[in-house]
Amino acid sequence: MIELFTADTPNGKKISIMLEEIGYDYKVTKVDISEDEQFKPEFIKLSPFSKIPIITDHDNNKSIFESGAILIYLAEKSGKLYDQQDRLKINQWLMAQMGTIGPMIGQHHQFHHYNPGKSEFGEERYFKIAKRIYQELDNRLKVSKFLAGEKYTIADIATWPWLARHEWHDIGLKNFKNLSRWYVDISKRDAVIKGYQFMSKEDLPPQP
Repeated sequence: MIELFTADTPNGKKISIMLEEIGYDYKVTKVDISEDEQFKPEFIKLSPFSKIPIITDHDNNKSIFESGAILIYLAEKSGKLYDQQDRLKINQWLMAQMGTIGPMIGQHHQFHHYNPGKSEFGEERYFKIAKRIYQELDNRLKVSKFLAGEKYTIADIATWPWLARHEWHDIGLKNFKNLSRWYVDISKRDAVIKGYQFMSKEDLPPQP
């Protein structure tokens, strides 16, 4: 069984969605980041930078931190959503999410959603970057059904939860035809709905 240490964030939802997609039994252990539980010594032993999510695979007592590494681990363990012949493309789009999409949209959240009015520079900078990310994703999805090609993969699972907060972004997901198509198609998957609801059964992915 997999134990998932997490909170209700895009990075947390990546892993609950993945676990639903591959059909693994898992237990959710909530980490209250508003109370700084991620800074407790026992947590830092598992996650050196005090970040969620973490998993512990009780089949072999391995613990893995960093959401991208967890997705790869679960994909390799299950043999799903990470085809060998497509891994170069999958890895590129997965790393794009880890290195650019998540961090930059995360900064947009900080300035635009959580702390509006505190830094005009920060708000303008990360709004522009987030809007460019929307456009680049739209460009990619104009020529490809999914991010890494014609198959749904862990690259899509990694990226989708960040777009699921599109209402916070004030960019207008519906203005990006190809990105909206991709987003809506994924939002209808049973595993995605279940994984999205891992903290609250009443939550549903917001539509464009």
